[in-house]
Amino acid sequence: MDTIIKGKNKKNKRVLMGIALFLVVGVLAYFSMTKKRSLNIKRGEISVKTVSEDYFEDFIVFQAKVEPLTSTLINVVEGGAVQEIFVANGDIVKAGEPLVRLYNPNTELSYMNQETSMIEQINNLHKARLDLRNQELSLEKDRVAIEHDYVDAKNEYDLNKQLFEKEILAKNDWIITQEKFRYQQERKNIIQQTVAKEKEANAIQLAQMNRSLTIMEKSLEILRQNKKNFLITASFTGRLSSFEPVLGKTYNAGETLGKIDVMEGYKLLADVDEFYLDKVSEHQKGQIDFKGELIEVEVTKVIQEVKGGRFMVELKFVTDKDLDLQQGLSFGVRLKLSEKEKAVVVSKGSFYRETAGKWIFKLEGDKAIRQPIELGRENPLYYEVKSGLKPGDKVITSNYEDYKKVEVLNFN
Repeated sequence: MDTIIKGKNKKNKRVLMGIALFLVVGVLAYFSMTKKRSLNIKRGEISVKTVSEDYFEDFIVFQAKVEPLTSTLINVVEGGAVQEIFVANGDIVKAGEPLVRLYNPNTELSYMNQETSMIEQINNLHKARLDLRNQELSLEKDRVAIEHDYVDAKNEYDLNKQLFEKEILAKNDWIITQEKFRYQQERKNIIQQTVAKEKEANAIQLAQMNRSLTIMEKSLEILRQNKKNFLITASFTGRLSSFEPVLGKTYNAGETLGKIDVMEGYKLLADVDEFYLDKVSEHQKGQIDFKGELIEVEVTKVIQEVKGGRFMVELKFVTDKDLDLQQGLSFGVRLKLSEKEKAVVVSKGSFYRETAGKWIFKLEGDKAIRQPIELGRENPLYYEVKSGLKPGDKVITSNYEDYKKVEVLNFN
């Protein structure tokens, strides 16, 4: 009679139960891994905007201040202490009008010594030039006297020659006459050569002396002009600004005491973020709101030097109207960087700070799903959407700080 063995059936049951448990755990793990991470939020906690197709204009907005069209700095030429102040900040001054008088005894004494030395050198040059002229005059007198002696000797020679030929004059007297004439002739030639060489040498010396005198006189004039630099005067007619000298305070050469604003028009001066350095250029147009009216402005100068992350831009007013402007007024400038063109756009928002424009939450029914996107240009109002969204899509543009690791937002 056969015997029933029960142990083998129990072992098969345990194997089947293990396989079933493994499959259940695997299925749960799969669903757990593939399930999108979600978060329940209230609809009122977010800001929703609609993607649209509109005319996109690349522009920037920045603040600019009204400045005079032309200004000139009031610089200290000769350092010294402030002795007198003749005008006050904000005054209208005329070209040449005294502003401040400085005093520096050491510099003034040095100028006096230099002036005395220069005058002495000029006098010495004048005396040397006079000596050369006297020397020339003396040589000329000698030349005239020798010419006279030569003429007398020649006349005597001509007369005695006739007498000798007629045998009236003795031979010894004729020989003496010939020798005398030869002597005067050689003497005249020598003095003529000497005078010519002296005149040539004197001409060179006189030219050098005249050049030296010209230089010395110009130096003396500059020195005397520098002495006048202790009195600082207005170089242009205009209004004083930033003019705050202090009595008794010492200012060094090159320091600025203020500036003169020439009241012949105004310009706009702005600090712009360095991000736009390669986008802003001369002749670009913009607008400002002046008393409810849009006034056109134009970039006239871009100063490429970056300081503190910003660079300077100058703009002019493009209008025939007489604007009632004042220095220091501030305007918001809307500067156009490109022409308008059709594009898919989405409103700017805080979401960009966390996503860098790589993704966004797009609404689908009662939820919002993470959507990959690609953004292009931007202006203060919109981003240009290059891919990932289409007109009519609704997206969340508010802060994503709490949603960085979330893929689905469920609305309560």
